[in-house]
Amino acid sequence: MTQPFSIAIHGSAGTIERSLMTPELELAYRKALAESVLAGYRVLEQGGSAVDATVAAVTVMEDSPLFNAGKGSVLTYEEAVEMDACVMEGNALNAGAVTLIRHIKNPIQLARDVMQKSPHAMLAGEGAERFAFKECGYAYTEQDYFLQTAATKNLKQ
Repeated sequence: MTQPFSIAIHGSAGTIERSLMTPELELAYRKALAESVLAGYRVLEQGGSAVDATVAAVTVMEDSPLFNAGKGSVLTYEEAVEMDACVMEGNALNAGAVTLIRHIKNPIQLARDVMQKSPHAMLAGEGAERFAFKECGYAYTEQDYFLQTAATKNLKQ
């Protein structure tokens, strides 16, 4: 018999003014959040680890322009995307984190790889990206991928 489990997600930081929340936009957010929960739930349902479930759920949010993560990241003062991600495994007292990531589509996946495939707890900037490309085989993602979102419009206003 399997243990019961649950999953909870956090749909990123920021404020959406009620006047800007159309029924269509609310539906899009609810759909994306449901997809995120379901992605993590499927991993747990198939006996996967909590870390893998977390990474699956966050990856869905990073792939969506609706959240302040990955594709929906808020821009820096210099109008670029620099992302951070962290994952922790309580039972093993282990953690992996990345910061100042500019060319990795899913920083949460890289944070897991830092935890599982390196002796480090955190890698930053160019060093983190070199680890991603050379040690883990990540694809290089152009900044244009991240710059086609509402975050770009918000910066220009």
